[in-house]
Amino acid sequence: MGITYVTGTVSANDRESTVTFLVDSGSQYSLLPHDVWSALNLVAQRSQQFSLADGTVIERHLSECYLVLPQGHGHTPVILGEPGDDQPLLGALTLETFALMLNPFSRQLQPMRVLLPSITA
Repeated sequence: MGITYVTGTVSANDRESTVTFLVDSGSQYSLLPHDVWSALNLVAQRSQQFSLADGTVIERHLSECYLVLPQGHGHTPVILGEPGDDQPLLGALTLETFALMLNPFSRQLQPMRVLLPSITA
């Protein structure tokens, strides 16, 4: 098993920051460290509880930003990290929104095959 990183540009409120994300397809949400989202002037839109691997339950605020990756771009929800939440994460919701998947063999992001349910007239 390997570790995969991808560099992207996050923006909001006419500000932007370049961030190197750890691709974590096991996390639902992407996470921005406190210093990054503060510099973008992001504002919490709601709170969410999260269960950590050891069973601990924590609460974090969520917001949204615009993200540009080499493989695509768009809006994505993000966890607003607290001091100590230092590792930017690129989670499954962002990957799915951008129609990307992490290839487990090459450890590279690649386009996802997107299925459309059958449509009948």
